[in-house]
Amino acid sequence: MESAQPPPPSKPSTNKPHQFIGSMALVVKDYDEAIAFFTQKLDFELICDEVQTPPTKRWVLVRPPSNIPNNIESCCLLLARAVGEVQEASIGNQTGGRVFMFLHTDDFWRDYEKYTERGIKFVRPPTVEPYGTVAVFQDISGNLWDLVQMNEKR
Repeated sequence: MESAQPPPPSKPSTNKPHQFIGSMALVVKDYDEAIAFFTQKLDFELICDEVQTPPTKRWVLVRPPSNIPNNIESCCLLLARAVGEVQEASIGNQTGGRVFMFLHTDDFWRDYEKYTERGIKFVRPPTVEPYGTVAVFQDISGNLWDLVQMNEKR
């Protein structure tokens, strides 16, 4: 019986690689509370909610709405329920007090007003900066997010 041989090395490509960040983990206290927050308060899409092994673990992906149908290259958030003291301690402070995510929008004031009406807590008011209009809000766990509309020249 012959042993399997590895495939020959591929030739180096002369093209630039095509890569993108598919998802980022966000540690949460409870799957369902986090899903409700992101889908009902921020209008994110629930992309996937599958039970894993063990059955207390789920694969939950959400992403911001997009006007690009089936945009597989749009980064998703993997909502990961905290397991153990270390992960539980990171809930709401995954970046040590810095802004965690930058939610870009095509209409800052539309989204700011909608989020305010839905009870989203803004911890820094809207400001006009050289790069665009921005305000900082907290997610369900207390992580800080920028809601930002970039200037057209950027």
